[in-house]
Amino acid sequence: MVESLRNIFQVGELRNRVLFTLGMLAVYRIGNHVVVPGVNTDALAVLAEQARNTMFGLYDMFSGQNLSKMTIFALGIMPYISASIILQLLTVVWPYLEKLSKEGELGRRKITQYTRYGTILLAVIQAASIAIFLERQTDIAGGLPLVYNAGWGFRLMTVLTLTTGTALVMWIGEQITERGIGNGMSLIIFAGIVVGLPRAVIMTFEQLSTGQMSLIRLILLVALMVAVIAAIIFVERGQRRVTVQYAKRLVGRRMYGGTSTHIPLKVNTGGVIPVIFASSLLALPATVAGLFPTGGWGEKIVQQLTYGMPLYNLLYVSGIIFFAYFYTAIIFNPDDVAENMRKYGGFVPGIRPGKRTAEYIDTILTRITLVGAIYLALVAILPEFLITGFKVAPIPFIGETLDANLPEWFTQGLNVSFFFGGTSLLIIVGVAMDTVQQVESQLIMRHYDGFMRKTRIRGRRG
Repeated sequence: MVESLRNIFQVGELRNRVLFTLGMLAVYRIGNHVVVPGVNTDALAVLAEQARNTMFGLYDMFSGQNLSKMTIFALGIMPYISASIILQLLTVVWPYLEKLSKEGELGRRKITQYTRYGTILLAVIQAASIAIFLERQTDIAGGLPLVYNAGWGFRLMTVLTLTTGTALVMWIGEQITERGIGNGMSLIIFAGIVVGLPRAVIMTFEQLSTGQMSLIRLILLVALMVAVIAAIIFVERGQRRVTVQYAKRLVGRRMYGGTSTHIPLKVNTGGVIPVIFASSLLALPATVAGLFPTGGWGEKIVQQLTYGMPLYNLLYVSGIIFFAYFYTAIIFNPDDVAENMRKYGGFVPGIRPGKRTAEYIDTILTRITLVGAIYLALVAILPEFLITGFKVAPIPFIGETLDANLPEWFTQGLNVSFFFGGTSLLIIVGVAMDTVQQVESQLIMRHYDGFMRKTRIRGRRG
């Protein structure tokens, strides 16, 4: 690891890419301190505390806590993620987009352009909704106004500011992908989560010094955290390799094929997307309930769907498993893989090409997806294990926040916070692994080019 870090700054182009990425992330974090004009930040802090168990928590995590502060980057990267998911779903049902997706680089650029248009459209709609929502919140923080000058002026200013901020975040992510070390959108989410780590470390040491957290409990938590991170790395890198043999073909006077390769099928093909989808659906009832008067059967349903309740856990795990299969079916088509193998003379040893190969790959994918879905569910409900077993409350992130109306048996003795959450940990470890792989591939490519140049020079001298 130390040698790899040293090599990063020895290769000029890679060093520039790393510095460019850090610079872009610094620009993104600067926007965290620029508040939308006309918003009372004190009243907004009270509102954010009241709404943290709704979809507000989801958007706030992906925006790097910009939404709870109502900065110019309040919408964050969520409109882009939503537009990308919508385009992926439409690719399955719309023949035009399906044709574009198979046209290589040109089709990919066209789909990227449509994604940008969809991002701006969703940003305008969401910004207008936020502006109207803020104007309607009048009884906040002892009657303090949430918006100083309500009206069309505030609405237009909010829409313009938030939409421009979303476009800038999208541009930053694309620049990091093209001119930085890659994974621009993921790194933006990563930066928004990791920024809370120093505060969490300081809070942990304060609790240790005041006696709220014992040394034994801290050691056990750190050991558990290391074990969970190791398990996440193990599963995220796990794959089932399907051997593919290519027959020999005579093209002109040259013989092609006769080689053996493999198709890597990841255990967790969907990544963290199934957890995000399941969390969004479970947060929707609490969000909608806030728009209607309190009381009645609706409030009882919302209480049963509160974090930590048995019904919530059942639906949460079921939703993760469902969306793991659903998203894998969207992004991976065994029929297309089998057809491409057949065209180029490839076959799985012992399996007939065509339909039989597609069924074989689909069977393997179904089995390993179940393992990946169970793994995601276990990591996602990890915060509840910390609460009930260690009496430790993870520092709030999506799906990991606590409600004041939770049952006493669930929160009794809960006086310690720790930077250890399920969904956030999945994102942090996953993005970190992808980034390390990007850097390693850049290093291998530079070393390979250098070796080839030296070989050519020696050959000319010889």
